Amino acid sequence: MLNENLFYLRPDLNPRKCSILSLNYHSISVILVSENKRLMKNKLEPIIEASELLAIQNSSNLVIIAVTTGPNAKELYQEKHLDNALFLDLNTQLSNIKTDFAQGGRHPLPEIVDFAHLLGTIGITSNSHVVVYDDKNGANAAARLWWMLKAIGHENVQVLNGGIQAAEKIGFPINSSTVIPKTAENYPAKNWQLGLVAIDEVAKNSENEDYLVIDVREAYRYRGESEPIDLVAGHIPGSVNVPLTTNLDNDGLFLSPSILKEKYQEVVGKRKLENTIVHCGSGVTACHTLLAMDYAGLEIPKLYVGSWSEWSRNDKNIATEL
Repeated sequence: MLNENLFYLRPDLNPRKCSILSLNYHSISVILVSENKRLMKNKLEPIIEASELLAIQNSSNLVIIAVTTGPNAKELYQEKHLDNALFLDLNTQLSNIKTDFAQGGRHPLPEIVDFAHLLGTIGITSNSHVVVYDDKNGANAAARLWWMLKAIGHENVQVLNGGIQAAEKIGFPINSSTVIPKTAENYPAKNWQLGLVAIDEVAKNSENEDYLVIDVREAYRYRGESEPIDLVAGHIPGSVNVPLTTNLDNDGLFLSPSILKEKYQEVVGKRKLENTIVHCGSGVTACHTLLAMDYAGLEIPKLYVGSWSEWSRNDKNIATEL
């Protein structure tokens, strides 16, 4: 009998996460050792490779969603998107933007009832296998939708590793066809189930040695050299800077789970992950690091949605490294 830690290579398993133990040329079977035991528990990894998506593109329960951002995001989607991919807009559908960014930042979460209704309008049910992609390596804003779905208890959701660029590279069907979504009842969601923190909790604990606040923005923004989006440059006192780009390799793909696990275990140190808070500029790209940590097999830390765009507008202390 095979050891329970071994399994046969299947189309849904990613060879990048495995190492060859033995090869039987007579049966043409490869036995692999997983570096992430969640694969063996039939639980979807949060990351899916383009080749894996290609293998399941005709699955009846698959829903592919493009969440590219920018002033011309919808037009770019209409010009070119993965076959059968739907489009969701970060600003109007995945956020509840207010006039005053001091109240929740630039991209506050929508009301849970509105999000549940949105999912129904595009045919997502509790049985759907959702794959999300963007053109920014998952950072803007595929990881945000991934987090939102995870946060309402939807486990069958993945982010496409390398985004649309990776899919194009392997010849995934891409076109400009109009995609008509199916419809369903409102998704049965009642509350956000993953950790969230408000500005007061961040202020209370940012300099507490038992807590850790991770800032995923670029280093120059964290240091306070300049601020291209918000009004003031700098960072939350006591926070540490771990740019989201360090989650990726030189090809723009996520580092392996083992490397990410070692990386974030070193960052967190002896602190509890439940006392770890992740933020960015507006609660969007922070989800990229939450995704990376889940991919690494770690507990998902808390998200500070308001992030720097809220903190910097509320007369809070601001630190720099100039």
